[in-house]
Amino acid sequence: MPAYKPEECDLLLYEVMEAGDLDSALDLYEPEAVFIVPPGKAVTGRAAIREVLDGMTSTQATGKLDSVTSVTSADGSLAFTRTKGTSTLPDADGNLITTHFHSVEVVRKQPDGTWRIVIDDPGGEGLG
Repeated sequence: MPAYKPEECDLLLYEVMEAGDLDSALDLYEPEAVFIVPPGKAVTGRAAIREVLDGMTSTQATGKLDSVTSVTSADGSLAFTRTKGTSTLPDADGNLITTHFHSVEVVRKQPDGTWRIVIDDPGGEGLG
């Protein structure tokens, strides 16, 4: 299911990750996309991103999106998106821990008019 607007990249990614559908999640990324992994590392390409996303789905976290916003470049080819929400997962003792997140992404319009993620920073902290 392709994204037809920049913010749909985040909405669809959230939806397919909740369903555990890694193939559909990876299809939302460009082949050489960059994914920021705390603390301050980046992985490149769908194979590396698959490993990260697989680890994320194995935590059995649940979440809620509060807002998704985007700003598109003047020529309409790139957009910056920001997603705010919460994620809840069990700690080692089974207690549920809820954290807030503010992810940021750069997405690019594809030749067919759909959008794909170029850079994904789910923690919104960059490499610093």
